[in-house]
Amino acid sequence: MIPMQEPIRVGVVGFGLAGRVFHTAVVQATPGLELACVVQRSGNDAVKEYPGVRQAHSVEELLGDVSIQLVVIATPSYSHFQLARQCLQAQRHVVIDKPFTLTTAEAAELILLARQRKLVLSAYQNRRWDGDFQTVQQVLAGGELGSVISYTAHYDRYRIQPRLDVWRENGLPGGGTLFDLGPHMIDQVLTLFGKPATIMADVRMERRHAVVDDAFDIFLKYEQPRPLTVLLRSTLTACTPGPRYLIHGTKGSFTKWGLDPQEDQIKAGLGFDAPEFGEDPESDWGELRNCDGGQTRRVPTLKGDYRGYYANVRDALMGRAELAVKPEQAWRTTRMIELARESSATGRRLSVYFHLEP
Repeated sequence: MIPMQEPIRVGVVGFGLAGRVFHTAVVQATPGLELACVVQRSGNDAVKEYPGVRQAHSVEELLGDVSIQLVVIATPSYSHFQLARQCLQAQRHVVIDKPFTLTTAEAAELILLARQRKLVLSAYQNRRWDGDFQTVQQVLAGGELGSVISYTAHYDRYRIQPRLDVWRENGLPGGGTLFDLGPHMIDQVLTLFGKPATIMADVRMERRHAVVDDAFDIFLKYEQPRPLTVLLRSTLTACTPGPRYLIHGTKGSFTKWGLDPQEDQIKAGLGFDAPEFGEDPESDWGELRNCDGGQTRRVPTLKGDYRGYYANVRDALMGRAELAVKPEQAWRTTRMIELARESSATGRRLSVYFHLEP
């Protein structure tokens, strides 16, 4: 076990969209963490953006710096397992961008290795720190909806032409919308409601010339403590996106449109310390309608902050908090994706079992 010291020195492997927007920017802005090294195999964009941060050209070079205690894997999905295993074997704590791994067998191997070496292993489920999702949690906890009957979540985009020159859409393993957006939507549902009883899915290609899935519908059925139906939907052909969340209960309904603003704000160069960072425009606030009186009120969206994820990892490493996103939870999300593909391929509703969980 590496003795922990603060600030915790962090190395990020990869400086594409994930590494640049969702990891280096968030690590750099999280107190108690120090962005020490970025692995970028070609070019020097990382050095330009973060002067003074070391650039390495390989994982081996990064691991040669024994002062780096936490390694973030922000590379294409098909490389997550091998790189994470290499870093765990080098006695480093590891955060893996979603999807955690492509199979539950790979996930189980990493979890066992981390346990044996007493290392922290986590998946970057940053969408738990979206302001809209935290608002959903607040609304459900408030009880104004009564018992939830149905929960629908959309993650819709419009990009009618496939990008066959990028790995997510050119047919390489780990590409496609289910691996891209499915982990976020599934993780949120499991966080809210736990394990469903059954799953039925339609994973498909809707765009001409697409070679990987670009749309899915996932239906989940819950039986306890009372019946609940969940629909998770994503497509790249939605010129008009559906509601981000639509929740019906025995006492009311909650509707929320629009996506959390943090990704676009980071891309635009807005800092986490800006007063408006993470603020949802009032036009996108949700609406809660009471069924008894028919009254509707606007629900201000809570302020999102992705630093909450890395602050929790920091505190878990320092022994000050329980890890929020546990690797076993990432295993369950991976299992749900496997079941969704099986259901879609066979046209059957499947029972959800987590009995093989590591």
